Order: sequence, then C-alpha cells, then structure tokens
Amino acid sequence: MASRTLSRATKALLAPALALGATVGLASAPASAAVWNSCDQWGNTNLNGYTLYNNIWGSGAGSQCIWANSGTNWGVWANHPNTGGIKSYPNQTKAINKSITSLGSLSSSYNVSVPSSGAYNTSYDIWDTDHDYEIMLWVNKTGPVGPIGSSQGSVSLGGHSWNVFKGTNGANEVFSFIRTSNSSSGTVNILPILKWIKDTKKWMGNETIGDVQFGYEVTSSSGGLNFTTNNLTVSGG
Repeated sequence: MASRTLSRATKALLAPALALGATVGLASAPASAAVWNSCDQWGNTNLNGYTLYNNIWGSGAGSQCIWANSGTNWGVWANHPNTGGIKSYPNQTKAINKSITSLGSLSSSYNVSVPSSGAYNTSYDIWDTDHDYEIMLWVNKTGPVGPIGSSQGSVSLGGHSWNVFKGTNGANEVFSFIRTSNSSSGTVNILPILKWIKDTKKWMGNETIGDVQFGYEVTSSSGGLNFTTNNLTVSGG
C-alpha cells in the first residue's frame, strides 16, 4: 500500500483542482440525472451533510469520474492501469469531531455494488483530528491488495469478524481491520472497534475522531469499472 503523508480528505482540500480531461466516465452514471458529477482529480462537493471527493491521489493514475444522486447514493467510474500502487480513494466523508469517550454511539450502514475484477478494497477510513492515527475497516476486497503492517490476529467486533493488522505509512499509525469474508451490505458498529484499540490494545489514547470516510481504494481498474454506493449512512455522536 502506498505511503500517505496527509489524509485523503486533507489532500483533496489542499491540492489544486486539476481536470483529468476524462469524458467517458459520466456515461456510466445512472439513467436518472445525477445532481453532481466531476472528473476533476480533486473534485468535491457537500450534499446532505456529507462531503464527496473524487480524490485521485496516487501516482500513475488513469481516468476517474464521480457522480452523486445524494450525499448517501453515489458512484465512480474508474479506468486505472493494471500497475501496482493505490491510484485513488473516492469517498464519502462525515465529520464527527468528538473524543472516543464522549461518543455515545457511532455506527454505519453500507450497501454497495462492486466489480468482480480489478484490484481494490471497499473500506472505511477513520481519522483522528491530528491525523496521527488511521483506522481502516475493509468490508470487501478483490485482486492483489493488502493492508499495511503485520498481523495482530483476529477479532469479532462491531458485528463482524476481522483480521487485524498494525503498521505505519511513515506519517501516521495505521490499524487495519480486514473482514474475514467479503460483504456488499451490512451495518458496522464502529465505537466498540475504537474502544478496543484504545482500551484493550492501548494503541492510542482518547483521540478526537475527526472524519469517518467510506469509499473505494482503487489500485487497478483497467478498461473502466463501476463502483456504486447504493446507500451509505453514518450515525451517532
């Protein structure tokens, strides 16, 4: 997995808008007209309390376009070459900005349609406000992709069974929870996972959780593939 010196959300806000010139992706959007779309590298918008990012951040990327019918129903057409290294993380972000101990609840429900080819993972990416810690929850994966760090065993938390990895990308600690089997829909209770990291493993303190992101970490999608978030909601606080 490629090293990241800033959160994907931060990169999207700081980097200049750079149109990739892609024009074919929008044809892959639903028949009903999307309320927003973009083929810009850092294209982003706010809808229904969520922020959507096209977020093509990796080197060697191809074309990618994002569309949205709402803040919770959106998708991406991506055509990235069959080479190593993460090319993009198009995502939907919900700002939380509460410490772990002050959270009464934090959960999310997801429903996605993803391709059977390519190399990618569908994942939550959860950040503290200082970007010292990154908690990734992979709900499905396809192709030669894997998490940062070394295996820490398995655990059942938040309604799912995970293989856990711990490592660093040089800028922040990364805790990755890889679902033991692929899932296209479900609900994740996120708060028990955060408490397990803090209280049981003591890998971090009472961090303030900044953003809960959900999206597709795409390594390759040669020829053009569609990733659709049929519905994604984040609730609690």
